[in-house]
Amino acid sequence: EGALVTPAFVDAHVHITSTGLALTGLDLSAATSLADALRQVEDAARRSRGGIVLGHGWDETRWPEHRAPTRHELDRASYGGVVYLSRIDVHSAAVSSALLAAVPEARGELGFHDSGHVTREAHHLVRRVARESVAPAQRRSLHLAALRHAAGLGIATVHELAGPDISSREDLEALLALAASGVEGLPEVVPYWGELAPHGVTVARSHSALGAAGDLFTDGSIGSHTAALRDHYADADHAGHGYLTAAQVRDHVVACTEAGLQAGFHAIGDAALDAVAAGLAEAEAKLGTRALRAARHRIEHVEMVSAEAIEVFARLGVVASVQPAFDRLWGGVDGMYAERLGVERALRLNPFRALADAGVTLALGSDSPVTPLDPWGSVAAAVGHRTPGSGLTPAEAFRAHTVGGARAARRDDAGELLAGSPATFAAWDDAPLGPDGMPDPEAPSPRCRLTVRDGQVVFAR
Repeated sequence: EGALVTPAFVDAHVHITSTGLALTGLDLSAATSLADALRQVEDAARRSRGGIVLGHGWDETRWPEHRAPTRHELDRASYGGVVYLSRIDVHSAAVSSALLAAVPEARGELGFHDSGHVTREAHHLVRRVARESVAPAQRRSLHLAALRHAAGLGIATVHELAGPDISSREDLEALLALAASGVEGLPEVVPYWGELAPHGVTVARSHSALGAAGDLFTDGSIGSHTAALRDHYADADHAGHGYLTAAQVRDHVVACTEAGLQAGFHAIGDAALDAVAAGLAEAEAKLGTRALRAARHRIEHVEMVSAEAIEVFARLGVVASVQPAFDRLWGGVDGMYAERLGVERALRLNPFRALADAGVTLALGSDSPVTPLDPWGSVAAAVGHRTPGSGLTPAEAFRAHTVGGARAARRDDAGELLAGSPATFAAWDDAPLGPDGMPDPEAPSPRCRLTVRDGQVVFAR
């Protein structure tokens, strides 16, 4: 009936519970100022009638005030209530005095600020308490909301990157139970658990996860000044924070490889990616190149990566799980990256072209809720990279969001429309094609008419 039929998308980096909260709760990504954000917090506090206010998405670099909300401002806006607001990159948060009072041990941790802006270990503690406020019934509704939203966008598979600092074992167990329950209209959930071996390997195996991988943090984020850099930030007197050494990376990669699991790391800054590359090379010296290539380890983000590190990743068959929307939101000569790093360093970030040319498999994703689930938008952002020469062709970008995601999950029979392959596809209306036969990335995103996963309809308009 005139619809375009394609393989369904794979989003290779998602946090389902947080995505559900962003879809159904307080989403501050469109707040135009600090004052606007505080008004939205007050409205949410009134609706909650004394319950906790969980919000996400604020970005002070887009506000005229150019700063995070303080706990005293949140106290006033929430009438003294419990408030947790994650920054858009999810590596820091603004919290109220009532929430800090419930986590007194956070005051002694790195990253605690009396203003109520928490990063690093203090943030992990506070986030854990906020997360535990979500009741099982609410968690189920959040999972359903996020997964059904994904299906409506032509996404048939999501990689859930769980871990002790980003979610919890209970949250992952509930999500996997829902995915296996037979509820209609749900994409496939591919689980990962981001925790160091040996315990991370044990937990990954107990949940049938593909790896002790994903958001296993070697550093933080550029926006929160916690990505580990070789040199100081342009707008701060430090170089961020590294969480893992090359020796820790090596030992984790060796343990995962020997266990038949994928290893994987969150790595954004150049110092963090240097540590990962060095650790992988040391693991290669111990186990051999063939063993590491067969394991198909993966790295999330790979933003500030050197040519030397790219060569290591290509040689060892490492998958780069990347998020093109990061460049769309924060790249270019006048974006957040330039503010944090200076223009010269900023324009070297997210080098998709260099990674692809070196032979590194790319898998596209959103890191939702850091950026919204938006597969066609990710394809367009990968093509229209804000640094000339760093983008992909439309065919390469689409393949990275389909075949690349399947390869990232060690599945070589999926992601393409081939006889004998799984019947996982999507049908699209309003999909004008460019001269290469691909949907035009400069046109509005096609509208999903149908999403099918393994022969079963999970979405129909």
